[in-house]
Order: sequence, then C-alpha cells, then structure tokens
Amino acid sequence: MRTSEWVKSVIRKDEIEKYLINGKCFIDERVIEGKLEANAAPDKSRVRAIIQKSLEIKTLEPDETAALLNVQDPELWEEMDAAALEVKKKVYDNRIVFFAPLYCSNLCVNNCSYCGFRVDNAKEVRRILTMDEVRRETEVVLDEGHKRMILVYGEHPRSDVDYMADTIRTVYSVERKAPITGRTVGIRRVNVNAAPMEIAKMRTLKNAGIGTYQVFQETYHRPTYESVHPANTVKGDYLWRLYSLHRAMEGGIDDVAIGALFGVYDWKFEVMSLLYHTLDLERQFGVGPHTISFPRLTPALEAEMSTDSRYKVSDDDFKKLVTVLRLSVPFPGMIVTCRENPQSKKEAIMRGCTQTDASTKIGIGAYQEHKYLQELENSQFTIGDSTSLDCNIQEMAKMGFISSFCTAGYRCGRTGDTIMGMLKHCVEGKYCKLNAVLTFREYLDDYASPETKQLGETLIRKEIAEIEAHSYFQKNQKLLSQFKVDYDRINMGERDIFI
Repeated sequence: MRTSEWVKSVIRKDEIEKYLINGKCFIDERVIEGKLEANAAPDKSRVRAIIQKSLEIKTLEPDETAALLNVQDPELWEEMDAAALEVKKKVYDNRIVFFAPLYCSNLCVNNCSYCGFRVDNAKEVRRILTMDEVRRETEVVLDEGHKRMILVYGEHPRSDVDYMADTIRTVYSVERKAPITGRTVGIRRVNVNAAPMEIAKMRTLKNAGIGTYQVFQETYHRPTYESVHPANTVKGDYLWRLYSLHRAMEGGIDDVAIGALFGVYDWKFEVMSLLYHTLDLERQFGVGPHTISFPRLTPALEAEMSTDSRYKVSDDDFKKLVTVLRLSVPFPGMIVTCRENPQSKKEAIMRGCTQTDASTKIGIGAYQEHKYLQELENSQFTIGDSTSLDCNIQEMAKMGFISSFCTAGYRCGRTGDTIMGMLKHCVEGKYCKLNAVLTFREYLDDYASPETKQLGETLIRKEIAEIEAHSYFQKNQKLLSQFKVDYDRINMGERDIFI
C-alpha cells in the first residue's frame, strides 16, 4: 500500500463517534476558559480547603483546579508545593521510578510545526531500526541498569502496529549479564509512545505484551491544535487523537498515559484539559490514566514553533503546573522527562513527580552508536539532561528518594481499576515501598558505582527500618515476613523477585 493510501485508511470515524457525549467531545474551550475566569481571585480560606481535599486523596473538581491555577500569594504556593509532595508520598511513598526511551523510527507522515520528525524537514536523516538494531540498543540500555523502556515511533506505514509488536517482543527477548555480579537480567516492562490507532490494532499491542500505551494530545485547545497540525495529515484530526486512549482501554490496554506539550498553548488551559481527560476516562471506563506527562517545548531542527511559540512556559510556571496537577489528580504517576535540565527535574520531583528517564539518547540508533545527545539532525527535540542512570540515582539518594525498578503491579495484575482502587486507598504505595527496596538492592549489587553504593546502603537501611516500624506492616506480619525472605533471596543472588 502506498503511503498516501495508508494515510487515508487510518482514521475510523465510527471509533470516534461512539465516545462523544450528545455528539460533543469532553473538551469545551468556552467552559474551560469560563472556569479559569470565574475562579480568578480565590481567597486563602478556599484555597486551603481545596489543598485539604487533595490531602485526603480526592480528585479535584474543575472549579477547584481553576482556583489553584489562579493563586498569586507566594505563601499559598509554598503550602501547595509542600502538599503536592505529601500527596505523592501518601500514594506512592518516596520512590522514584526510572526508565529509558528507545526511539525506533523517525519516519513520519505528519507535519507538526514544533517537531523535528515532521515530513517537510528535509534535513532530518530518516531511519527505522531493524530487529537486530533494536536488540543492540536494548543491550546498551540494560548495561546501564534499566528494567523499563518506552518505545517511540513516528507515524508511518513502515512502523505500523506489526512493527511495534515485533519491537516489543524483541526487547523482551534480550538478556544480558550484569557487569558486577554477572547475573542474567532483562527488560521487565515495555511501554509504548505511538500514534493513535483503531481498537483491533490496540489488541495486537496488548497481545505483544505492552505495558502502558502513551499518547499526548500535544494541545487540547482545538483552534491551536488545528493550526499546528495540518488538516491533510493523520494527526490533523483532533478527535481521532483525543479518543485514542479510549480506544486503547476498549482494546484491553488498561494502563494508558496522557500528556500535553506545554508551550504550544496556554499552560493553565492545558492543565484543566488534562483534568477533563482524566474525568472522561473515569466516566467511561471507571479508571483514569496510569500516568500524566508534561514535557515543555525545546528546540527542534527546522521547526520554527519550537523556539518562537508565544506560549513558552517559564521555569516558575512549570513548577506551578506540576504542583497543581499533583493536587488536582492525586492517583496517576507523574512523569518529568529529559527535556528538563537536572535542576528542573529536581524541582518537579519535589512537587510530586514519580517517574523520570535517565541516560537518555533520542537519536535513532544513538545508544549503540554513542551519538551525542544534542545532535539535532537525528532527533525529535533537544534534551536538557544527559546524565547517566547512576548519577541520577546518586542524586535521588542525596534527596532522600529511593530509586525503583519495580514492575510488580503490571505482572501481578495490579493494573487498571485494580491499581487505581489501591492507590485511592493509599495501599499500593506500601507495595511500592517494598518492591522499591527489592529492586534497589538489585541495582546496588549489579550496577552501582562505589559512591552510589555507599549512599544507597545508608538509604536502604533507612527504608527497611521504616518498613519494620510502619503500623501497616506490623498489622500485616505475613507481608512483612515475605518481604524479609525475598530481600534475603536477592542478597543471595536471585533476581526478579517481586511482591
């Protein structure tokens, strides 16, 4: 099939209309703008009541979220920042999950004005990885110590769902020997960032062993969306993209991930829209997104908007949007990406983020070929943090956070509405803490530099002491005993043990 014919075949209107409410989508620009205007000057007592609601691990209403977005008082922002971190610790404890992205293809039929992959960028060096190359890329990522990967693709017939499924299976098939202990290791969870597709293709991804399916709307503001995504492209269909995660849920993928590219339109509008997206997924499927991401625009080759957007988000506003998202939607994981510099990542983590990437390379084939991270001729955007996984783990330990490589929930069936129920009752975080210690123990033994191991040993003793003293585990002695047995097994050299 020719590319032009393939483009015409992608969108299924019947797989959009079934999710509409009286023919309308869940994003209404006038409603959102009206709520932001109506809540423009919230008083302190109301803001503090909203903070308290979030601390009770309850999703905020749109009016409440709009009020937080309009806070001007620096003292209230300090209270909100502190509450955001407390919410995160209640739901997920103090662990930070690491992952690595693998860019498999930059072939793309779209022409997004902010992206280096866009079809009109003649300077982009186009490439799609073979399965042997995917395998070699995965080997490099494993040698860093990662256990989670997210595979990224441009939208193109050569990287359609069958190619995606092959890459997923290939990544899972790779095994390596850990550099210090020689223990056999592999990738335990493969997530996917890919273009929207029909329900039947979602089932293909599910059968291939996908973890989380991630699609970012880029901007929820429809007039802006249409201005930056040409109408004659697949991505030009706003509703096809907006309901991609609804189709994923119907196709059996119960962990989905939403996000917006901040800087394309007004950041307050995008935060409100992410809340509305969450609420509509919950309304139709009983469960919201597994994670929320909020990357900012960074420079991309031959993509003028990536540097000239009037809506670029300042560092101060970036911190605010992270805080409000954490308070507004307490349950999903929150991902801060390598687009941010190390200081911005730290600020986001101190405001409730739960996941980040490390040792990231975004060029096609860049891990095995050791390409410079900032080369734009083979990259979708510019990154801000090029530090290794070990350096990131060291920094997290200094901040008091334990690095986690846990994939237990996905493999034990704690996904979808099951995990959301546990998150809402602050139970899943207890398992997060146990599995963080188990997987951190693995990392310290298999990969850690001497400096990281020294810091890690102190941190892991602290975590174990907290576990033993916690009332939840004192009441659940069987669970505590299982943890101690599993920890000893890992110390003795076993791997991939989880609770």
